[in-house]
Amino acid sequence: MMDKKRKKELIEKFKEHVEDTGSAAVQIALFSERIIYLTEHLKLHKKDFHSRRGLLILVGRRRKLISYLREKDPESFVEVAKDLNIKVK
Repeated sequence: MMDKKRKKELIEKFKEHVEDTGSAAVQIALFSERIIYLTEHLKLHKKDFHSRRGLLILVGRRRKLISYLREKDPESFVEVAKDLNIKVK
């Protein structure tokens, strides 16, 4: 799982203002980190279907946030997608 230090680093990198912990960019970054962790976990534990379901739910949530950010703030979206290496159609 993601430790507090890594989470704080991601929030610092993607925040929009001083006390920002929940903007779309921050949430996308945190979801991306968890998706990477779960993907690696599932490579080792191929039959862990509960974690696979959680991964699919996270991917869906991130996709919705990406769509929202793309419509709301295209410049921020491009920056976040580039920093996180997110492939977008």
